[in-house]
Amino acid sequence: MKNLTKKAFISGLIVTVLASGISGATAASKPVVPVAKNPIVNTSKLAGISITSAMVQDNVDPKTKKAITDRLLIAVANKGSKAATGFEIFYSMTDSVTKATENYYLPLTGFTLKAGATGYLNFDGKTGSGHFPENKFSLYRSSTNEVKFNIQLSAKGYKIASASAVKDKGTGEKVD
Repeated sequence: MKNLTKKAFISGLIVTVLASGISGATAASKPVVPVAKNPIVNTSKLAGISITSAMVQDNVDPKTKKAITDRLLIAVANKGSKAATGFEIFYSMTDSVTKATENYYLPLTGFTLKAGATGYLNFDGKTGSGHFPENKFSLYRSSTNEVKFNIQLSAKGYKIASASAVKDKGTGEKVD
């Protein structure tokens, strides 16, 4: 695990506010390492935040509709009556053959979503609005087996949104 921690140092968070009212943190210099358990504490029953899609392969840029490098890409809709803030994410990935599991948690500092808006979360280690760090040595990047993702997205005052995604056999790091 020490080697993983040292190799996985990626970047911190830089906040960018977009004219559309969607704000997003960007990757810059924080390590992304597995966590033992889900630290999210959210007991809200108020619906409003939903994950409309979660992709980990055959990704398409939501704006240009062109193929992009594979990554965890999540589309988030705010159907609530107020802006959603205080986002945090917990996701686990499980290798279907070895049953190895990794869990990841990230506060999505700076990411906000106006009522009625849709935003995108890209876990690709790049900078820019809506881009967040990833562990490039994770099961997703290293396993050649099918890898299943279970995702929980939390925003202050709203019920947790959940989704799943599956990476097929092979590795997931090329533009399709």
